[in-house]
Amino acid sequence: MSKEATFTIFCLENYKQYRHLSGAETARIFARYGVFDYIREFYDVLHTTGHNYINRDIDLYLRAHGAEVPAEEQ
Repeated sequence: MSKEATFTIFCLENYKQYRHLSGAETARIFARYGVFDYIREFYDVLHTTGHNYINRDIDLYLRAHGAEVPAEEQ
């Protein structure tokens, strides 16, 4: 498996836990809004950051593409 594919799975699993979603729900959201492509395209930058940054970045990306993302819990 490529390092990009492994990283994409890492991002999906972390986002799933962050948003309390199932794997299937997260995969549907990522596919619908192009998050998989986004992660692959920006792998070189994203893989150097932590999972909290990546989760917030995915939220920003989803909002910019019209997805409803719940507010972060305090």
